[in-house]
Amino acid sequence: MPSLSWTSARRIAWREMRSSKGKFAFVILSVAVGVAALTGVRGFSGAFRTELLVRARSIMAADLAARMFAQPTPKEQEGLQAMEREGLRLTTVTEMVAMASAEHSLDPLLVSLKAIDPAVYPFYGTVDLAPKAMLRNVLHDNTIVVAEDLLIRLNLKVGDRVKIGDGLFAIAGVVTNEPDRLSGSFAAGPRVIITRKGLEDAGLIAEGNRSNERFLFELPARSSEQQVAAWKERLVALLPEAQVTDYRETNPALTQGLDRATGILSLMSLVALVLGAIGVAMAMRAHLQQRMDTIAIMKSLGAGSSQIMRIYLLQTILLGALGGLLGVTMGTAVQRFLPVLLRRLINVEPPFTLDWRAVGTGLAAGLLTTLLFTLPPLLDIRKVRPILILRRAVEQTDEPIHKAFWGRLLSNWAQLLATLVILLGLALIAATLSDSAQTGRTFAAGLGGVLVALLAAAAILLAVLRRFLRGAGLRLPSAIRHGLANLYRPGNPSAALLAAVGLGVMQITTVFLMQQAVVRELRIVSSPKIPNIFLVDIANAEVEGVRKVLTSQPGVTAEPELIPVISSRITNVNGVAAKDLRLTNFPKRMLQSIQLTWSDELPPGTTVLQGEWWKPGTTEPQVAIGQRMSQRLGVNLGSHIVFSAQDKPIDAVVAAIIKSDGQHAYSRAEFILPKAPLQGFPVVWYGGAHVDPKKVGQLERAMFTAYPTVTVIDVAQALETIRQVVLQITVVIQFLSAFSIFAGMVILASSIAGTRYRRIREVVVLKTLGATRSRIATVFSIEFAVLGLVAGFTGVIFATVVARFMQRQMNIEFHLPWITDLAMMAGTAVMAVATGWIASHRVLGQKPLEVLREE
Repeated sequence: MPSLSWTSARRIAWREMRSSKGKFAFVILSVAVGVAALTGVRGFSGAFRTELLVRARSIMAADLAARMFAQPTPKEQEGLQAMEREGLRLTTVTEMVAMASAEHSLDPLLVSLKAIDPAVYPFYGTVDLAPKAMLRNVLHDNTIVVAEDLLIRLNLKVGDRVKIGDGLFAIAGVVTNEPDRLSGSFAAGPRVIITRKGLEDAGLIAEGNRSNERFLFELPARSSEQQVAAWKERLVALLPEAQVTDYRETNPALTQGLDRATGILSLMSLVALVLGAIGVAMAMRAHLQQRMDTIAIMKSLGAGSSQIMRIYLLQTILLGALGGLLGVTMGTAVQRFLPVLLRRLINVEPPFTLDWRAVGTGLAAGLLTTLLFTLPPLLDIRKVRPILILRRAVEQTDEPIHKAFWGRLLSNWAQLLATLVILLGLALIAATLSDSAQTGRTFAAGLGGVLVALLAAAAILLAVLRRFLRGAGLRLPSAIRHGLANLYRPGNPSAALLAAVGLGVMQITTVFLMQQAVVRELRIVSSPKIPNIFLVDIANAEVEGVRKVLTSQPGVTAEPELIPVISSRITNVNGVAAKDLRLTNFPKRMLQSIQLTWSDELPPGTTVLQGEWWKPGTTEPQVAIGQRMSQRLGVNLGSHIVFSAQDKPIDAVVAAIIKSDGQHAYSRAEFILPKAPLQGFPVVWYGGAHVDPKKVGQLERAMFTAYPTVTVIDVAQALETIRQVVLQITVVIQFLSAFSIFAGMVILASSIAGTRYRRIREVVVLKTLGATRSRIATVFSIEFAVLGLVAGFTGVIFATVVARFMQRQMNIEFHLPWITDLAMMAGTAVMAVATGWIASHRVLGQKPLEVLREE
């Protein structure tokens, strides 16, 4: 036969596709749904994340912040100016405590002073005032804006004047929301915001004054998270004495929510990809099995294997391209209309922008997975012999298909190489989707391992069934025996189908379990019961009285949290004196003002990352240290830290490294010890409570009346912003998970339905031998049900193991989801039966002569 040109091969491939539209619908549908899920999830989640990160920036009022307790050196100032020339915008915020008094009163009040440039500050978010006004329009060099508790304490109103230092300043408004309140200092006293020029005029900037400088940076527009990290590294290197943070670190709950959302959405993308590949593999395998007669005829006419493979390779490319284009169209529609559907739920509507990267990734992934998963059946074309036209499509051996598969694999290096290429290709795609080579390798290795385990489970099942039916199975009704025997009959792809459906069930269940766990954790940190006001400087004798005031207020909706604080300093770490320590972005002067607290139980909102918490009543000096602080001090489990309180040394061993969710009174505690070693030291208490934002003013008045020295810090609005963002993340994770799971079910259903073409001849033979429709229906139903139950069982077991591993990596407590597991097993059986019948019910009406004439 003369050489077959690519043009002729394309014509044959297209003609065959046109004559078998129904068969190829499964392939196109599998590719399209996988690509649609991939494109839709990645496109929408990318736009949604970008929108949420804008809100996260508002909690810091900037992209980056650097806190220092001294003015920058000339070299550091030169470096900052160089960054400004590269497009970075910079503003300085000075925070300090000062004394303030009413114009005609001699009674001073300690206030928390914050000096800003109102023309620039804040870069993100807004300072909300009452009466409503823009900060830059009312804050001048001779005016101030204040927290409501200053008006309560000094009996003032808007328009009155306050003496601060050497200056008199008119009150221009009341601050109701300050965007970066959580990232600023929690100093005692009501908040007062002043201009930087006003601070200079008041004469409060002088040598020896204690203040801290917070440099806020706005990066060039559309800076990626990688660029933010790069700028941060430059700032860390430039300002070694500064504490540098970016907007993702402002609040642990928000950071955790965004990180977990990124992880679960990446998982969904990978799952959509693999499920599409499963559908392609099953549908193409069934198609090529149907074309074996045609291939044998072409070979009998002189066509070579390479020429025939060229036809089906082009056919595969065409199917992948068509499925990819349809999938991108569907995914773009999802990305366009999903925000509209979710608008009322999350109050966020990301602007629609066609993510060409997601589109390109979807097309490439669809085409590549189609090619990868059709490699093994394409290579099988080389083994088709012309004599096959005299034999029908049955196995040439009585061995079960799993044994035949392993035999072919071990004796055929091309098949083995194809398997390795598939895994490498999946690793490459996974690494591209997750932006991590390690993730790609882990995903491909895990997928290969699970696939081998599923094939092994299928082999064991078929062997057990064969042995069972040879013995005790003879006592079963004939329809049941026939249905079970159908699973290992020659030519039945039971092992492949069990592995494919089991793998699909595993990935769908994994997504469901992971989104359940992540949502459960996010709901905890977004609870409306977490503290949103904090109390500072509570004397030891006032603790019970303050508690009673809080619990008696109608606006307080949760039990108050109170934490003891003891002032100390660090004198020695692992035998090295404090003055000789090498610290990471932590000024040594901060070692002289360390706050200790105690707790015999693990505080709410605190997670132990390393080590373990001590038992109640422990008397030995031990310390649990915050993760970031342990990195700054360079300590690990077992390290010794010597604290000095009231000139008495406390030599404590690091027993645990902890992380706080940033939502509770203990969130700012970096050093927690047992109660016994801290007994006898002077104690000041801090507290937190959740208050109805509308009744914070009422609480402030009640607290001032009963305990005028206690400062109430209102962060209700800032925490409400965080809570809303976390809730929005929760809703989107749930919705996109449901979308991915639905897409996976469609693909699995198409994989099961793809076997209908193999059943036509079986139905005809059974009818010729006298079987009735009801008999055949019973046999098929039993086969589908057992197939679904076994695939569901194996898939759910592996999903539970994978979910447990992933939740441990995310520091999420694992709960055995036995109800979910049972429901997934039963659901898989129901889906297998329903899908098999939806696709195969017409097969029962097939006339025997229609098929026998082809013989």
